[in-house]
This record gives sequence, C-alpha cells and structure tokens, in this order.
Amino acid sequence: MKRGDVTFRRRSPLRRRTAVTLAVLLAGAALASGCGIRTTTVPVDAGAAPSRVPCRLSSSDVTTRSPDSLSAEVYLVCASQLVTVDRPVTADAVGTDPVVVARALLKEVQQAPPASERRAGFTTAVPAGLRVDPARDGDPAGTLRLSSQPEDLSAEALAQLVCTYAESQTLVRDGSVFLGGPGDYPPRGYLCTSQTKSRPGDAATPDAVRLH
Repeated sequence: MKRGDVTFRRRSPLRRRTAVTLAVLLAGAALASGCGIRTTTVPVDAGAAPSRVPCRLSSSDVTTRSPDSLSAEVYLVCASQLVTVDRPVTADAVGTDPVVVARALLKEVQQAPPASERRAGFTTAVPAGLRVDPARDGDPAGTLRLSSQPEDLSAEALAQLVCTYAESQTLVRDGSVFLGGPGDYPPRGYLCTSQTKSRPGDAATPDAVRLH
C-alpha cells in the first residue's frame, strides 16, 4: 500500500516475535551489567565435587593372606575417629614379652599409612620418634615406659596407642594399659572406651584414665 511517496509494509507475526525476544535479551544483559555481573563465554572450573571419606579399604586394596599368616589390629585416625586396620605382623607382635609386643605394635601404628589407606582417609598422629622401654622397679606389673610422657603426646596419638595396646592380652592388666614416661612420675592405667574411639581428641577424660 502506498500513501503519497511513502510505502507502508505490514510486519509479519514472526518478525514481531523476533524483535520482542531480542529486546528482552538486551534488557537482561543491561541489567546484569548494572549489577556488576560480567558475562563470559569461558567455562569456569569449580573443582571436583567433595568426596566422602569412606574409612574403609576397597576390596581391591585388601591384601589376601595365607591362613597361617599373622595379623594384628591397630587403630588409626579417620574422620576424627579411631578406626582399626588389619596389618600383617611378625610373631613378636603376638608374643608374650610385653616390651617386645609393645615395640612391634608401636612400629605399625606410627608408620605412615600406605597409599591404599591414605585414599580411604586414614592418618596417624603417633610420632615416628616415640620409643618403648621396660618398666622400672616399683612400677605396676605390665607397665610400659615411653620415651615421652604420655600426657605430652597429642590426645589422638595417646588414644591410638592405648586402644592398639588394649587389643593385646599381653599388654592389658585389669582392663587397663599402664603407661609411664621417662621422668619420675608414676605410671597411669589407661582405658580404651567407646568415647576414646569416637572422640580421640578428648581421650584424657575421667573414664579413660585410672590413677595409681
């Protein structure tokens, strides 16, 4: 249709919808810019999703042992708790000499966990330089003297050691594990309780220590 020298054309519905959509997109971009939000076409890497710590070895990480092999349970720290792992040990770890047994178990609990245990979230707080010595005259039977005062160890390290020793009948007397240090302080009897295992950071509680 012509009116004078001006030509008028009727817009199709498709063109009107396209124009409206473009206007909405431009308005949204302007609003985002006004709020300080920058648009980008570069993918953003937010990192891997957090994984759950299983505190359990997968079947592929469990070593198959012969029926006549020796093993012992030692306590490691995992997810802020004490959890047992099975370790192959020499006959010394299940013998009858308290000092020999204590030294063999200490070696297992203080060594850095292998890769398979680390993947499952296991760690140890027991210092590598800790040693075990025999009892002194006047100490209760079965006492073990550590190269550090037990109360000077971290709560987690002491809990690991006490609960690992508590698994051995050779090292337990009246339900307690008797530990002393290099000083003249008398040894104490320590208990491995359910609270010790679930909250090793609070191991020095009245129900976990017996004074003698």
